[in-house]
Amino acid sequence: MSTRVSILIGLTVAIMATPGFAYTGVQYAKQARITLKDAREIALKARPGTITGQELERESGGSGLRYSFDIKSGGVVYEVGIDAKTTYVLENKKEGSNPD
Repeated sequence: MSTRVSILIGLTVAIMATPGFAYTGVQYAKQARITLKDAREIALKARPGTITGQELERESGGSGLRYSFDIKSGGVVYEVGIDAKTTYVLENKKEGSNPD
């Protein structure tokens, strides 16, 4: 394997492992009116803390397409849902015993 191919593979792995880039539901991104970055900013304003999980999913409520974030704040994990089309905060509550 060439050095160039090794560097590209290493860069791809680093990008995919970096929070903010890797998330499930990327296949729905073209249907969203806001980016993951924008949704993260909205979620962190609604619930300051550290994002520990993120996804873009189809779910009832709002437009039917939402970014969902697990945010750790004060030792507690909260689920914050941001409508991917309207930017409304759809959910901001303590994560239940059976997380999605």
